Amino acid sequence: MVTLALCVTYIVADAFDIVPGSLTFVGVDRPSFSSAQQAYKSSTLFTSIEKNRAVDSAQAASVVKELLAAEGLGSDVSVVIADASGKVSAEHNSSVAREPASTLKTLTAFTASSVLDMNATLDTEVYLNQSESDGVAQLVLKGNGDMLLSDGDNDAAHINGRAGLGTLAKESAQALTARGITTVRLSYDDSLFGSDRKPTGIEENDAEWRYFTPISSMAVDGGRQWTDTARDSNPDVESSYPTRSTQTALDAATTFAAKLRSNGIKVDAEPSAATAPANISPLVKVSSAKLSEIMAFMLRNSDNTEAELLGRLSAIKLGTGNSSAGAVKAVEQTLSGNSINTTSLHMADCSGLSPGSKVTATTLDEIQHRFIESGNSTAAAAEALSVTGLVGTAADRATNASANGLLRVKTGTLSNVTSMAGNVSRRAGGALSFSVIINNPENAWSATQAINAFMTKLPEL
Repeated sequence: MVTLALCVTYIVADAFDIVPGSLTFVGVDRPSFSSAQQAYKSSTLFTSIEKNRAVDSAQAASVVKELLAAEGLGSDVSVVIADASGKVSAEHNSSVAREPASTLKTLTAFTASSVLDMNATLDTEVYLNQSESDGVAQLVLKGNGDMLLSDGDNDAAHINGRAGLGTLAKESAQALTARGITTVRLSYDDSLFGSDRKPTGIEENDAEWRYFTPISSMAVDGGRQWTDTARDSNPDVESSYPTRSTQTALDAATTFAAKLRSNGIKVDAEPSAATAPANISPLVKVSSAKLSEIMAFMLRNSDNTEAELLGRLSAIKLGTGNSSAGAVKAVEQTLSGNSINTTSLHMADCSGLSPGSKVTATTLDEIQHRFIESGNSTAAAAEALSVTGLVGTAADRATNASANGLLRVKTGTLSNVTSMAGNVSRRAGGALSFSVIINNPENAWSATQAINAFMTKLPEL
């Protein structure tokens, strides 16, 4: 009777929300939602851009004239504005080839998004070979191009660090323990990109290796060495530039060995280079972010290493040669195959960091025009551009908040170059594309400000 009385008392108390429980007399709040003002099918969204809406040539010419009259530009200036149909509305020296800096990355992005599976991942794998003559099992860590590994657990919330060596080691240790293996010898396979890992002369603009490291099959955080610099709070935003390691695959293997030891596996000796065994499946693996996400990381941070990586992966896919020259050939071949004007194009690399690249404003603009066209495969690149007021290197470049969210661009900066290329949602409807390249400015800061003012006016055309 006492037990029954206690139960009844608790039920009543629960119903009146005096004690925790699922019973209640309180009614359920039913949220109300206002009706949508207008609904669209996803297949019809793009057509609302009104890509046949012309740009007023006189207004476009006036905006170009204001740019050219700005202080500090010098005389080496090319600029073009075109409507969404590709018709040029205004231009100045658009056929003159100039050094593009990082706007060259848009050519690489166009190529990679055209030829690679943007839903694919770059897997870092562990292979087990138990046939060693001395009885010690051999593990081989094999990279497939993920240079944004983390040294900890998989991070589903970020691109940089999506795959973690900590998770890979933990799962490897579990698989080894299940087989009764407690001691291994570790090797690493860094053979994916052969011996040619960097464009010739790229270090001329990066003597301390802060903006690039030779590509490899794997790297932790792009090889950044955070010894004297505070690590960026958001791994997907590059705001600090510590020096980068130039032996990133070995570093990744060394980190992996340390993680194995912390998970109870004895690692016999230091990691050494080897080749992963053929015709067997990996013991475990971790997967990078999708290539479309890596594309966004590359363009929004203007990451030179990832640009060269995407160029090389494109070259391997197209069979143009597993080399820096092969990567350039892959880009040039893809542009020509898509009828993009490549007159006077010379690519020293796939990132724009190496000195010597030349491209016309026309070529940069035609790439942007393709990004706003429908029916092609470049959506991953188009969606990966920096957006004014929101994300990437151009987040703070608009001179008026009214332009925020309306420009999707790629910036370019070297000591003697400031440039920009992008596409614009126009306030009156429709879209346009543009590009501007300034070489040898009289005042680099003033030239950059002039570009900022120029692009901020474009949504009003």
